[in-house]
Amino acid sequence: MIRTCAVDKDNQIVYDVPLRDLNNEHTVWYWVDFSEPTDQENSLLRDFFHFHPLAVEDCLDELIERPKVDFYKNYLFFLLHSIQQTTLATDEVEVFMNSHMLVTYHKQPNRAINNSWVRIKKEEGLKKGPIFVLHSIIDQIVDDYFQPVFHIEDALNQIEENSDREAVNELLDKIFDIRHDMSKIRRSILPMRDLLYRLLNSENVSFIEDQRFYFHDIYDHLLKLSEMLESYREFSADIRDNYMSFNSNKTNNIMMTLTIITTIFMPLTFIVGIYGMNFDYMPELHIKYAYYMVLIGMACIAFFMFLIFVKIGWLKIGNKKNRRNRHSSK
Repeated sequence: MIRTCAVDKDNQIVYDVPLRDLNNEHTVWYWVDFSEPTDQENSLLRDFFHFHPLAVEDCLDELIERPKVDFYKNYLFFLLHSIQQTTLATDEVEVFMNSHMLVTYHKQPNRAINNSWVRIKKEEGLKKGPIFVLHSIIDQIVDDYFQPVFHIEDALNQIEENSDREAVNELLDKIFDIRHDMSKIRRSILPMRDLLYRLLNSENVSFIEDQRFYFHDIYDHLLKLSEMLESYREFSADIRDNYMSFNSNKTNNIMMTLTIITTIFMPLTFIVGIYGMNFDYMPELHIKYAYYMVLIGMACIAFFMFLIFVKIGWLKIGNKKNRRNRHSSK
């Protein structure tokens, strides 16, 4: 689908203008939007607009390219990354622009383009020129980055508090998923930041001087987003390390408990093994209270070893209660 609009010399906005009428003498500038174009419509990039083959190749390529800006002789070419809010999948938006035209290209329906089209149509922003529309599109794309980043912040805070008392393994799985989402967003935000930096510091773009402060505002938003993601990466790494240390410490405590139980039962097993041998003559077996004496002896050995483990600090009685009391006092 191709939709068009143009601003004529009378400062009137005309929509659905045929492509052949865009370059007439009455048109000041125009915007052409390629949305989910067909193969026939794709050919217009080369045959009607005569864009550079490399730029056309970037539009038609199925691979996701890195965001960039290229300075051609008569126009600028932008390759932008738009993020889907639910899946965080990356959609490419290509923009060709000079002082007399704006051509946008996207293979999927794009929220930023559609919102900009509706917004500018209501505010008559088209009369301000293509640079204003370009700013509106990039600004909308960058604004759409904030919601997933804020969602990541909320998820990390929830994991840190762990109010639902989830198991450590489940929390670690969530942290790894969040870090994966951060990596996906980061792969779009950092190149977009570099794109804006190159645009603002280039000497080949004289017609954005009037809008330079507005593009600086977008650049500041991208700087803020990159700093937020970096802090969240460090925060998630700290939470991950804490939970992994807690999980390792818990495993060590379980292994120590099992070791203590095994050690206590070793002499008892030795005694049981001796009296379990099938010899014909064992004097102790004929003593009247030998059975009770052996049981009492085994209980004394177990109790004595238990006291030893408590004294050397392997068994700590009352720590869990004390930790619970300290937690409740907070």
